[in-house]
Amino acid sequence: MSSRDIPVTGEFNYAAHLFGLNSERSGKTAFIDDLDSLSYGELEDRSRRMAGVLLDAGVRREERVLLLMHDCNDWPVAFLGCMFAGIVPVAVNTLLTADDYLYMLQHSRAQAALVSHALLPTLRAAMQKGPHEIRSIFVSRSEGDPGEAAEPLETSLQQAQPQALAAATQADDPGFWLYSSGSTGRPKGTVHTHGNPYWTSELYGKAVLGIREDDVCFSAAKLFFAYGLGNALTFPLTVGATTVLLGGRPTPDVVFKIMVDHQPTLFFGAPTGYVGMLASSVLPSPDQLSLRLAVSAGEALPAELAKRFNKHFGVDVIDGIGSTEMLHIFISNIPGKVRFGSSGYPVPGYDIELRGDDGQLVSEGELGDLYVRGPSAALMYWGNREKSRDTFRGEWTRCGDKYLRNTDGSYTCSGRSDDMLKVSGMYVSPFEVEATLGEHIAVLETAVIGVVDAEGLTKTKAFVVLAEGQQATSDDLKAFVKDRLAPYKYPRIIEFIDELPKTATGKIQRFRLREQEVGR
Repeated sequence: MSSRDIPVTGEFNYAAHLFGLNSERSGKTAFIDDLDSLSYGELEDRSRRMAGVLLDAGVRREERVLLLMHDCNDWPVAFLGCMFAGIVPVAVNTLLTADDYLYMLQHSRAQAALVSHALLPTLRAAMQKGPHEIRSIFVSRSEGDPGEAAEPLETSLQQAQPQALAAATQADDPGFWLYSSGSTGRPKGTVHTHGNPYWTSELYGKAVLGIREDDVCFSAAKLFFAYGLGNALTFPLTVGATTVLLGGRPTPDVVFKIMVDHQPTLFFGAPTGYVGMLASSVLPSPDQLSLRLAVSAGEALPAELAKRFNKHFGVDVIDGIGSTEMLHIFISNIPGKVRFGSSGYPVPGYDIELRGDDGQLVSEGELGDLYVRGPSAALMYWGNREKSRDTFRGEWTRCGDKYLRNTDGSYTCSGRSDDMLKVSGMYVSPFEVEATLGEHIAVLETAVIGVVDAEGLTKTKAFVVLAEGQQATSDDLKAFVKDRLAPYKYPRIIEFIDELPKTATGKIQRFRLREQEVGR
């Protein structure tokens, strides 16, 4: 299917689209969370009631509503209820500070908030830090009276009349916002349309994953993350599958318990999660699970890690690259066709180009900046014309990653464009060094940055987390890299640390390591 053969035009409401697809599945389980299950019929009824609740509260079409909620059955109800009413949910990270939420409230000008009971104090602290008018706060899983100026969501849903008709939105109307993960600084409000999740579901969920009605999906990546939103909501709801939601942290013990108890067939994680799973003392045997496929994104998956997972479970981990701006994965390995250490091949429906600093296509075999063209691109960054122009360039989206095209048509990541190092006049990819260090038996995780020495020259420095029970010296690891890469690429400095700084979605925050070095 070509990205330019777009049947989703004109009037299109994404929530109504999903309800129509599942009209014959009212009794089937759509979601299972930590406390209960939700059928497809209940999902539609509660979402229509959610639309009524917000409209009765005075929230108008295209106004924003902050969605600050742990993964639970109320999350898809809130998200789809907003979209059904033509209201724009702004899904935000649940692990941020009151200052972050104040920024997001003011930046989005949210008129209401849908919040988990446990997060209500942080939201209130945010609202006390600065002026922001908000009409209503609805509290999910409220344990009694949530207090002044807030209402239990369950009570409001029970009292509301289901909204009969969906808002007559267009496919290109703003449907929802996601904030970028902040791996390179201040999060940006990324505006997606009603049509965008249709395309990620068709082009990746169906065509690459082969997701089907009898699948059970479990995503360690949370719903507020673009990756998790597709994995745990838009993809399964497109085909009538079932999703298991986890409210808390996806530690290896918890992940394996869900895998054994609920028998998911599709698992979605990030490299850091796979590291922890394979290092766990409670690693289950393959015959205890029903996995048919595992997926990785968020950061490039080291080849050795993918091979170890495949060897133990007999299941492929298909690595891929996506972005908040493109909503989900647009380059991916394919089940049965995995090139370890690469991001895979362009997802049909997306076009890929590698360009140099001058904006022109690079020659075959040369490193270039990754550009993608496809139907799921965001409209803009809200209130940030400069960044929007830099990222969204006509039909093309500049991804901010350095990539290499392999002879078989697959693509290999060389790190973020702003992470590339120039050492002795030659470019060094931090990811290439990290991937090589990761092959050492003693290394659990690593991150590589550039530091400036006393002479003003850039040197590579590796931060290394050792695997439990393993030992290695700096000289051991330097020699290991020298044996495998060009000599100028080995890390001149190695520092052993207990853990790496990461975003809530598992991306390594190299900018924090750089800030730490500057502060020394």
